[in-house]
Amino acid sequence: MSVVKDRAVSALDAPLVKPLVTAVKAKGRKEIAMAVMPVAALVGLLIALAIANPRLVQSRSLLTLADSAAPLIVLAAGATIVVLCGGIDLSIAALASMASVLLALWSPGMSGGSILLVIAVCAVAGFVQGLIHVVFRIPSFIVTLGGMTVWSALALLLSGASTIPIKDSSVTDWAFTRIGKIVPSAVLIALGVVAVLGLALWLTPLRRWVSAIGHAEAAARLAGIPVDRVKVLAFTLSGACAGLAGVLVVARTFSGAPTLADSLLLPAVAAIVVGGTAITGGHGALWRTVVGASIVTLLRVGLSLIGIDAAYESIVYGALIIGSVALTIDRSKISIVK
Repeated sequence: MSVVKDRAVSALDAPLVKPLVTAVKAKGRKEIAMAVMPVAALVGLLIALAIANPRLVQSRSLLTLADSAAPLIVLAAGATIVVLCGGIDLSIAALASMASVLLALWSPGMSGGSILLVIAVCAVAGFVQGLIHVVFRIPSFIVTLGGMTVWSALALLLSGASTIPIKDSSVTDWAFTRIGKIVPSAVLIALGVVAVLGLALWLTPLRRWVSAIGHAEAAARLAGIPVDRVKVLAFTLSGACAGLAGVLVVARTFSGAPTLADSLLLPAVAAIVVGGTAITGGHGALWRTVVGASIVTLLRVGLSLIGIDAAYESIVYGALIIGSVALTIDRSKISIVK
């Protein structure tokens, strides 16, 4: 009798179990593919550049490329936390530009202390945006789009719509030098930021909370996860990273300007999604963003190498973002696309 019952249950379960097993296997294959594809693309680009110009893959050239990618890595790393939560921060480049203006204005009187203050101000700006997002339930896209215009306007007002030179370069020399005359300090700073954020995610419940919020925010609330606090923290970290990215840009231009880092927004978003972080949240990693930023930087060099005008870079970035989102988006969360 029990054998007959078990067979009956198996017969009932079979139509349900097989599709479920198939879906799980398909999801596993997709995750593996998304982890491999960015790395494969990076290796392919390096090989292509080596064929086009062997000198570009020499250690010194690669370190110079890494140095140029450092501000982008820092900027995109902070924004990645927001994206993992299922949000987006469009204000990062404007905040970095404002940071450059504040640093240029404050460094003569405050010396090195101005750097910490600038990063703190940008962190507070991120905190305010996160607070508005969670308290008033306004989509992060709208909040940070509005924030982008606010920070840009403040930078224009504070700078008088002009470039402000850094009078004492010693304030930022640490961010644009070479350790042992070989390794760019900016690369170590960028990797340090990624390492600190990565450790914060893995050694605390933050990683699990961020992933849960990105996958299913309603379920995360029911599970007792402090969703609002995690989101505000994510925007705060994003703001702080934007401030540091602004400092790194100032270190190599020796000036602050209200639009100094504005051109980094599109490459930063491209770095996040090209690296394989899903724009819908819940799936991704900081190391993916580093790979994505490396791809974006190599693409810029590659386009220049084959003689394509820099004006076309935005077209390439736009196409990259659309293609990457199409590959990484979790369509199970979106029943209707508008």
